[in-house]
Amino acid sequence: MPPTDGPYDGPPAGDRVLALDLGTSSARALVLSADDASPVPGALARHKIAPTYGTGGSATIDLHAYVEGLLGCLDELQHNGHLDGITAIVLSSQWHSIVALDNDGGALTPLITWADTRSVEPRLDPAFDEHAFHARTGAWLHRLYWPRRIPWLLSEVSAVSFAGLPDLVIERLTGDRVTSVSIASGTGSLDLATGEYDAEALAIAGVKPDRLPAIVPSGWTGVLAASYARRWPGLVGVPVHPPTGDGAASNVGSGGYDESTAAVTVGTSAAVRVVHPIDQAPELPWELWRYRVDDQRAVTGMAFSAAGNLHAWLTNVLQLDEAHQEPTDVEIGSSRVIAIPFQAGTRPPETVPGGSGVYFGLSFDDDAADLLAASLQGASLEIDRGLRMLDTLFGRELEVVLGGGGIDASAWWRRCLTATFARPTDVCAEAEVGARGAAAVALGLAPVPGGEHLKPAAPEVERIELLRPRYTILRDLAVQAAQELTRYTSG
Repeated sequence: MPPTDGPYDGPPAGDRVLALDLGTSSARALVLSADDASPVPGALARHKIAPTYGTGGSATIDLHAYVEGLLGCLDELQHNGHLDGITAIVLSSQWHSIVALDNDGGALTPLITWADTRSVEPRLDPAFDEHAFHARTGAWLHRLYWPRRIPWLLSEVSAVSFAGLPDLVIERLTGDRVTSVSIASGTGSLDLATGEYDAEALAIAGVKPDRLPAIVPSGWTGVLAASYARRWPGLVGVPVHPPTGDGAASNVGSGGYDESTAAVTVGTSAAVRVVHPIDQAPELPWELWRYRVDDQRAVTGMAFSAAGNLHAWLTNVLQLDEAHQEPTDVEIGSSRVIAIPFQAGTRPPETVPGGSGVYFGLSFDDDAADLLAASLQGASLEIDRGLRMLDTLFGRELEVVLGGGGIDASAWWRRCLTATFARPTDVCAEAEVGARGAAAVALGLAPVPGGEHLKPAAPEVERIELLRPRYTILRDLAVQAAQELTRYTSG
């Protein structure tokens, strides 16, 4: 059955959806109810991913091992009888990844992740206007995006074309190397208004559109290649939907799918975002990015490199057992220690490099719980910066929903975020918000958070407000110090 360009009306009520979640730390396959995108108990398979970090800023993943591990997840679900009754296949994927390909479509490089810092300085026309570029593409001319990644890759290998992880997974499953408007927007090479590749971005990258995956409409569907019929017979003829970028999927999956609500997602990294119609979108501030959800919607927000990875690093360094992985005995906002969570640097447009994390105010009275509390408070204050910008952009105090693995794992962090935001929050009851959101985008569902409703405690809010000016001053100093050190070491 060939792919179709027509609208898909979704599966009949009561059927099930197979969701593939292409993360940085794991690849997952899980089965969801088609009624409300809730997970089917026990129908989850996971393949752990270990990115390789090297000198010179490399942060890569073995592409072959990743894809084979993902397919192994489907084998596990098949073995356990979970691939019967599947009526749709959806994908949520990490944004920003890239692979250089040869003339036969073979990979010349590992999967380059968002954390990789290698790139080259672009050759720009004197008339280049980065603010106009940012307004049009939602991105900056930063090494995170393809206009700077591709020239670097072309200087390293004889590449003929380029694709991201979800594009290559779709090709492996269906035989068609295509991408969605959502994934394409994460390359920093999309004209957000038209949904097509941006001519100036491609000129900077030095490629033509035919060297990138074709962008298909949100209503496109493909089907599994015939070679998989014996391996997963229940999936034969099941429509495969275009992938959704994980940030957009996480927003929708946690219940933040219109401009009244900001979704805060805490996974390996963190973000705060608002989904809104692409038509008549508010003018994009320089500090925020904007990508696409689908043909009709965009998502505007701010991302942060330190979140769940920060918590995992610190609990490992401090050798905290499971009973001490939350600072439950530390009152929120009370720690004298202030942590600036720049261990993984900052996202654009700031230019703080990785390895810039700072603790201020340490004394011999502080213990592991104080350091952990300070780190979680620092991450919360970073996220709050983005939330307040979004409040201003959309002209209201936004409602907030919390979601993601970090949120699910830490009651203390949920309370800390709620106090930092100084407003009530709703918690998404489902940890797999990306997979849930991908199903919701593809099938037109509107999930609700379904979890606890938190109200900020007045004493905690007051302590955070007293902490905030000190944090802001010390953050500014940390940024200046990191930039000065970079100039010193590079000069």
